[in-house]
Amino acid sequence: QVQLVESGGGLVQAGGSLRLSCAASSNTLTTYGMGWFRQAPGKEREFVAAMTRSGDYIYYADSVKGRFTITRDNAKNTVDLEMNRLKTDNTAAYYCAARVSALSLSSLLKYDYYYNYWGQGTQVTVSS
Repeated sequence: QVQLVESGGGLVQAGGSLRLSCAASSNTLTTYGMGWFRQAPGKEREFVAAMTRSGDYIYYADSVKGRFTITRDNAKNTVDLEMNRLKTDNTAAYYCAARVSALSLSSLLKYDYYYNYWGQGTQVTVSS
């Protein structure tokens, strides 16, 4: 069982930055991949970024490439999302997710159905 707790959300002006953090309750050695997704009101949940535990594979949604950076600290059991040059349409609830099966394919980390555990989310609001 893996429990995930996100933090770092808040209100920021367009062009600003935020850093989200996701703390996992168990040793991240048990997790194959970690990802961030977001869901805006009235919209479907969408992929933001993901990476394997080893860091060998990192994926970003096209809309955030060059502005967002995902990192993980296996010693601290955390995965962070650094978000720069934020835009108003980045406003959403951001969710951390974990894929724990060792029998995994990294390219599928872009799909929410591939994850076993989810956090409760943290709200990010970007004002104009």
